[in-house]
Amino acid sequence: MTGASSGLGAHFADFLARSGVDLVLTARRAEALAENAERIRERHGRQVTVIPADLSDPASRAELRQRLDDLDTPIDILINNAGHGTAGDFVTLPAERVSAEVELNCVAVTELARHLLPGMVERGYGAVVNVASAAAYQPIPSMAVYAATKSYVLSLSQALWSETMGTGVRVIAVCPGPTDTDFFVNTGEPEAMTWRRSPEQVVQSTFRALYRNQPSVVDGNVNTVTAKLSKVLPIRFVLPMARRYATPRKR
Repeated sequence: MTGASSGLGAHFADFLARSGVDLVLTARRAEALAENAERIRERHGRQVTVIPADLSDPASRAELRQRLDDLDTPIDILINNAGHGTAGDFVTLPAERVSAEVELNCVAVTELARHLLPGMVERGYGAVVNVASAAAYQPIPSMAVYAATKSYVLSLSQALWSETMGTGVRVIAVCPGPTDTDFFVNTGEPEAMTWRRSPEQVVQSTFRALYRNQPSVVDGNVNTVTAKLSKVLPIRFVLPMARRYATPRKR
C-alpha cells in the first residue's frame, strides 16, 4: 500500500486490516505513517510493516523494492495509491515539481506493478489496484500534468487487466472524483470542488468492482456521467468546462 499515511490510503489500509489482511505500508511522511500503522495494530490486531519511502525518488523506490524482496511473505495485493497533483498553468510550474509528479504518478506505479505482478501470476493469485482519477477521462487545463498522468494509469491498468486475464490475478484502475481528503489542499485548490465523495465510498466502490473483475471503475454516479460525457462532447466544449471544474471559486 503506497501513500498510506493519510487520506484515501489510510482508509484503504483500515479496510484491508478490518478484513483480516496483514499490511505493508509505505509513504513519504515517516511519522504520520508510523502513527497510522499503530492505529491499525491497536484497532484490528493485524501485523503492519512500515517502510518510509519517497516514491518520486528513483533511489528510494529501488530501496523499497529491495525491502519488499526481503520480506518473509509475498505481496498478494498491491494498492498503488500514492499520487500528487499541482495546480497552475503548465508554463508557471517549477520544472522539478513537474518531473516529481510524473515520477510519482506514473513511474512509481509502473515499477511497483512490474516488480510484484510476476510473482502474483506465478502463484496464480493476487490483485493490483491502481488509483487513477476521474481526471483521467479528459484533459484539465491548470492541472494538465496531473490529468495526463492519471490517463496513463488508467490505460496501463486496463491493458494489464487484459494481459492477466485467466491467471488468477486481477488488475483494476479506480477513478475517484472529488473526495473528502486533504488532496485539494495539497494541490493548492482547497475550494475547487463543491461536492465530494467520502473515502469510505471510494474504498467500497473499489472492492465491489474488483470482486466483479472490472478493469476500471469511476466512483459515484455524478463522476460516472461526467466521465462518459467527456468522451462524447466536442473537446472545445470539454476543455473550458474542465478548467472551471479545477479552478478555485473566489469569495
